[in-house]
Amino acid sequence: MELLTIVFRTTFFYFFIVLAYRIMGKREIGQLGIIDLIVSILIAELVAISIENIKDSIFFTVIPIILLVVLELLLAFISIKSRTFRTVFGGKPSLIIVNGTVNYKEMVRQRYSMDDLLLSLRQNSIKSIDEIEYAFLEPNGKLSIFKYNLLKTKSNYPMPIIVDGEMQEKALNYINKDKHWLISELQKKNLRVEDVFYAFKKKSQIFLIKKNNL
Repeated sequence: MELLTIVFRTTFFYFFIVLAYRIMGKREIGQLGIIDLIVSILIAELVAISIENIKDSIFFTVIPIILLVVLELLLAFISIKSRTFRTVFGGKPSLIIVNGTVNYKEMVRQRYSMDDLLLSLRQNSIKSIDEIEYAFLEPNGKLSIFKYNLLKTKSNYPMPIIVDGEMQEKALNYINKDKHWLISELQKKNLRVEDVFYAFKKKSQIFLIKKNNL
């Protein structure tokens, strides 16, 4: 009888968790953010405890999982609406390599070791750091790599200078510009920073998406 109960609970939770993840719109494991990962771990622990403790009602596990799904959907909605919330809980990309040079200060800040960097490069079939023009450490821990072109000529990476109506001062510093320059450029287009959903500078032009275009 206990064996049948375990089989039933395992089968039930398999389909229940598949449904829960479909509702949450989960991505592959390598793309999970911090909140997603925590929810996944908690769900796994709840299911494992429920399968082991067959004397407890199955609803003691179903209800907490439903609560976690609702909480995750709520936090995802808030994350879409608030960049500050998204940055605090999800993090933001860090520039690890610039023009073939390693940004050691940022690596220390992100607690990302040289061994971690070399491992990521080997996984992408890259032999040497000087093959890379830019590399970003994403919030999910993945390294996004942009290799030099065949002639190894320097290119301007289109770093975002406005995201969700917020000025990105680090990006401005990187392109040797300041907030006064950006405000002046926007004024030429009769725009304010708050009016822009996304903007980046490439060469001498600013490309942007206005909020009212969404």
